[in-house]
Amino acid sequence: MSDGALISIVALIGWLILAGSAVASFRLGWSKILQLALVWFAIFAGLFVIADFFGATLPN
Repeated sequence: MSDGALISIVALIGWLILAGSAVASFRLGWSKILQLALVWFAIFAGLFVIADFFGATLPN
């Protein structure tokens, strides 16, 4: 594993901790957190399907 990959993993874990603490600060119940997670998943999945439908690709 290269140094760049290790730094990326550590940064990703840091961002996940930051996002998790932000969600925890709202003191929502588990059902509300699951509901919000499913809504965000549906949004991103829908955008992915729309982009795939129109043939969108990332530039090289």
